[in-house]
This record gives sequence, structure tokens and C-alpha cells, in this order.
Amino acid sequence: MLTLASKLKRDDGLKGSRTAATASDSTRRVSVRDKLLVKEVAELEANLPCTCKVHFPDPNKLHCFQLTVTPDEGYYQGGKFQFETEVPDAYNMPPKVKCLTKIWHPNITETGEICLSLLREHSIDGTGWAPTRTLKDVVWGLNSLFTDLLNFDDPLNIEAAEHHLRDKEDFRNKVDDYIKRYAR
Repeated sequence: MLTLASKLKRDDGLKGSRTAATASDSTRRVSVRDKLLVKEVAELEANLPCTCKVHFPDPNKLHCFQLTVTPDEGYYQGGKFQFETEVPDAYNMPPKVKCLTKIWHPNITETGEICLSLLREHSIDGTGWAPTRTLKDVVWGLNSLFTDLLNFDDPLNIEAAEHHLRDKEDFRNKVDDYIKRYAR
């Protein structure tokens, strides 16, 4: 799966020999981010929650991947929710994550914006992004938005949170409707 890893090994072989002038610059120059991602992706794939799957549309671009979360409990059980993740060149910055599945959720807008403190560069509670965070933390955090991090008290989608406070049964019905329409 990690074809970038084989690319890195090939690059190491090219370092000793400058006679490989026919190799393109993109083959010889691998960013620090990509070198770190090879290790991180291997760790991520070995430690995925059972409700998550990772897909790399282009195995040579480990900085762009899709995550599918299929909650097995709670309001969102039975839905399949797609997220798009892009790790910026500045590896010490949080990845950009967007929910591609339309969802009725207090911490995810219908347009895909996500409220998860570890995705923020700076957060008041000190739980924001830090260079020590990994993609595994991001995936586990996104997975937890459907269970223990589901937060009605500090919502991004205020309308969904107020709906839950007003009428829990109707909120559940709307979540179920969204799952049937958008998350199968």
C-alpha cells in the first residue's frame, strides 16, 4: 500500500549515485512531510478503530486521504460518513478536514465544517493542534464525534444543538432522515 515508502527507498539509492540524471526532480526530492507521513500512515493503519476505514485515492499522495466512519452506536448508528483530510506542507499545522456527507450534527455543519479542538491551531482549552499530534489522533477524534465527543453544549451547528434541546425524539428522526438520504 505505501508506494511512497518504496519511492523513498529508491531515492536513498539515488543519493549515492548522481549518474541517475534521468530521474525526475519529483522522484529525488521528497518533502519532510511525506517522509514523516510514511511512518504515520503505517501507524494509523495498524491502529484504526473498527468503525473507520482509510482510503488513499492516490497512494503517492499520503497527505490527501479519505476517512469513512461507520458508527456502531448512538444517534448515527447505521450511517456512513465520509471525511476528506489534507495534511499541509507545514507539517506542524493541523490537517484540513471536511465532512463530505451531509449530516445533522451539533459539531458538524451541513456544509462539512467540523468543530473539533484538535483540528484548531490554537484552542482555549489547550487541546488544540500540537506538533506531537498524529493522524491517528485526528481519526480517533473524528470517530469520537459520533460518541463521547458529541457536544451539544458548545456547538458549531447551533440549530442542530437547539433542536436536540427542544425535542430529542424529533432530533433523532431528523438524524435518521439524513442518514437514509445522505449516509448510506
